[in-house]
Amino acid sequence: MAVKIRLARRGRKKKPFYHIIIADARSPRDGRFIEKIGSYNPLTSPATIEIDREKAYEWLVNGAQPTDTVRSILRFKGVMFRMHLEKGVKKGAFTQEEADKRYNAYVSEKEAKVAKRFEAVRKANDELQRKIAGTDMPIKIAEVVVPKVTEEEE
Repeated sequence: MAVKIRLARRGRKKKPFYHIIIADARSPRDGRFIEKIGSYNPLTSPATIEIDREKAYEWLVNGAQPTDTVRSILRFKGVMFRMHLEKGVKKGAFTQEEADKRYNAYVSEKEAKVAKRFEAVRKANDELQRKIAGTDMPIKIAEVVVPKVTEEEE
């Protein structure tokens, strides 16, 4: 049985959202699957990717073949880098502790870059909102003032 790691489309028309799944290669795109290991939302800026790195790594070690898109997602999240490091450990190029240290450094660096990108996009959106509103201050939702009813008005 050939096992694939691929995307299953969810969401409505023109609003795609994908689940990253493990499935038999013969099953349809949105059909039966073995396990869901993450999600991918291409509509956010930058794209939101949530994945269980441990499960993805285990499936890759067990022979699951990722599709091209999922391979690039796994590369971005560091799973393919971990596979590369594990091959180095098997060949004796360095120890397991060194591989773990390199992997953790890579993941933390990558997460910091993504957080920085999210912050830059948020700032750009705030600037755009300020320009639209014609103010130099961030837009805040105005509080609704409910007039108090006195006893004389009743």
